[in-house]
Amino acid sequence: MMKVMGAVRERGGSRGVRGGPLRDLTDPATYRAAAYVLLTLPVGLVVAALLTVVIAGGLLTLPLLIGAPALLGALWLVGALGDVQRALAGVLGVRFTRPPPPAYPGVLAWLGAQLSSPVTYRTLLFHVVQLPLGLLCWLVLAALLGLALLGLAAPGWALGSAVPVMWNEWTVQPGPVAVAGLMLVGLGLLIVAGGVLNLMGRLWTRLTSALLTLDAGDEAARREVVALRRAAGRVALGDDLNATLADLTTQACAASTAAQVTLHAPDGTLRASSVSDPWADAWSGPWADGAEGSPPDTALPRPGEANVLPLPDGGVLAVLPVSLPASAGTLEGGTLRARYRPGVRPGEDELAFLLSIADHAGTALHAAQLIERAGARAGEQERARLARELHDSVAQALYGITLGAKTARATLERDPARTLQSLDYTIRLAEGGVSEMKALLFSLRPDALEEGGLTAALTQHAHALEARHGLKVHAELRREPDLAPDVQAAAYRVAQEALHNVVKHARAAQVWVSLAQDGPLVTLTVRDDGRGFDPQAQGRGTLGQRSMRERAAGAGGTLTVQSAPGEGTTVTLTLPAAPPAPPLPTPGAVGA
Repeated sequence: MMKVMGAVRERGGSRGVRGGPLRDLTDPATYRAAAYVLLTLPVGLVVAALLTVVIAGGLLTLPLLIGAPALLGALWLVGALGDVQRALAGVLGVRFTRPPPPAYPGVLAWLGAQLSSPVTYRTLLFHVVQLPLGLLCWLVLAALLGLALLGLAAPGWALGSAVPVMWNEWTVQPGPVAVAGLMLVGLGLLIVAGGVLNLMGRLWTRLTSALLTLDAGDEAARREVVALRRAAGRVALGDDLNATLADLTTQACAASTAAQVTLHAPDGTLRASSVSDPWADAWSGPWADGAEGSPPDTALPRPGEANVLPLPDGGVLAVLPVSLPASAGTLEGGTLRARYRPGVRPGEDELAFLLSIADHAGTALHAAQLIERAGARAGEQERARLARELHDSVAQALYGITLGAKTARATLERDPARTLQSLDYTIRLAEGGVSEMKALLFSLRPDALEEGGLTAALTQHAHALEARHGLKVHAELRREPDLAPDVQAAAYRVAQEALHNVVKHARAAQVWVSLAQDGPLVTLTVRDDGRGFDPQAQGRGTLGQRSMRERAAGAGGTLTVQSAPGEGTTVTLTLPAAPPAPPLPTPGAVGA
């Protein structure tokens, strides 16, 4: 078992190996590894001989000016032999993604690029270690296979030999039981040789993947940074959760070496997937060793860790957690799964990058939850406010209309004068109810101010106050002022709050509302004849006053409140007018 950002499972780990002790002898990967190991020694000899001759010849002939081209040739030979080694690694199933060849920049530029590239030194290191490591593999395999063949051939050299085996003073003549034991030992050594070959195959796979890869670390880091930046922007600005998650998987797949990246819900339901090639979709089981059914507990990663599981086709599957903040109510947001082709394995840096993508996915899920909760709560609050408004205004008006109509019907024949009064009362209530309904509809429509303007909105509100509360409203509303849409909305909300305070606290009989523009300033005034209050005694004012002051400051204006006990209250809002739009050019002014 190997630790890579969490628990990592290798083929044949502690979960058990299917196929018994003969699995290595029947696994095609064992024979691919045997073919590669057999080639390492002769290839290593040829590579070592070529590099030694060229480098030594270049150093010895350097004073004769012939050595410089020879050393340049040796540097080129390191890369060319590296390409041969990468092709040879295909026997193990390792495939390397080759970037497009750059344009030839010249000798000096090429020399600088080769000497500054870490690929050159990693390839040279592989050439250096290939020969001794290949020789060691040959010796180990030769010893194991020699002893295994000696044990399996025991019936031929032990029972069929007329010469006894001499050991010091002892003369040993193997019998059938001893021969059977030697054959079992030979078979066991053959099985061990198969396991050692499989182990050598994994060793050479790791070595070739680590030293012969052409993808420089800085380029991979650049792709990951770009992907994380785009992912963060998508999460911050995206309003469609499904599109955001799909874009995250696409960015993760493009910036990593994975063949396919998917996002799954906690119950395993697929949420999003990157664009994948056909073979990646051919295998549908997400768990290792061909196991079917529900995944084992060890396949579920812990927060901040990743499980790398082997796949039946020789690839691996990285499973990473999608965690949500504690305020979300649950920490389980599902999993991010990255599937890799055979011979390709994610490193620690790539797993850390995928964990960052999983965190972005958790942030997107949490943001969607918050938006949904906020929308539901805002809807509930708006419905409650509308219910209160309808109960206090329209419902009361309809009830009064019903009473007036019944009174008029009861007094129609015996008291015509009272009937006329009841009808006048009913008509006033109906007109007030209509005005109140228009005011409510006006406040519910977000574009009502833009369509009707501030003057129309204040007029509707004044009619509603008169009908609902019996106030006498004197509206001095002149032409529509030049206000930006957000400033216009702030002025209307301040007027609403001021008139609400008049109804709730002032106990006034009359209210004066004026709106006027004087040059670059627009002044809105709400004055009442109520009981007033002492502004100094209330400090910075009530919550309503603070809300009005914040709206005024947000619109770039100022708010003043003047009041005294028994003298009423005057609220004055001063706002900057919007600059006039530039005149449109006349058709003939362009060529003038």
